[in-house]
Amino acid sequence: MMGKVIVAPSILSADRNNLSFEVAKMKKAGAAFIHLDVMDGKFVPNTTFGPELVARVSSEFSDIVKDTHLMIVDPLKQIPEFAKAGSDLITVHLESFDREEEVFEAIDSIHRHGLKAGLSIKPATAPEAIDAFLPKLDLVLVMSVEPGKGGQAFMENSLDKIAYFKKKRDFCGYSYLIEVDGGINAETAKRTVEAGVDVLVAGSYLYGHEDYEERVRGLLEL
Repeated sequence: MMGKVIVAPSILSADRNNLSFEVAKMKKAGAAFIHLDVMDGKFVPNTTFGPELVARVSSEFSDIVKDTHLMIVDPLKQIPEFAKAGSDLITVHLESFDREEEVFEAIDSIHRHGLKAGLSIKPATAPEAIDAFLPKLDLVLVMSVEPGKGGQAFMENSLDKIAYFKKKRDFCGYSYLIEVDGGINAETAKRTVEAGVDVLVAGSYLYGHEDYEERVRGLLEL
């Protein structure tokens, strides 16, 4: 698990009219994950796509990890649909739930479907807020921008959160991956990896550029 950076291109920045080509070129460049940002227009301002698009990616790309990030209200109801669609990993937001018991229920539901379970926190949420869930998690996602809003700069406090989760993992012997999403480019990626990140979610830094292969390689070599 440790030692090599995983690149997870976000299809939010891809040309969805040529989605198969867009995913294929990132896979060929060395990306092991494809990040699927699901937004419902309620938990966050924007609306993106549902399980149908996840199923489409899954049907065409069985050998790349479908990293599904649910930025939605009441994710408990939606987990079975996204599991059926072919997700390999489903990440839910702490802030989507009212009670701690619901978070545990969501993690258990993801695991019952045979998938890896992740938990994400918004920039304003303290990392200590998810301490109770860490032993059960396969992935912790640190949002380094406010979810659902484009064009934001990388938030510096994300580095402290990443370092916190790395220290907890090392001290307690946990096995989760640490993922970061938002404002990732060559400079910010290097800083997050130095802080302890395993998985880099990148969108506009990769898609829409002629040198995307070089950019992917640059992230993989951090």
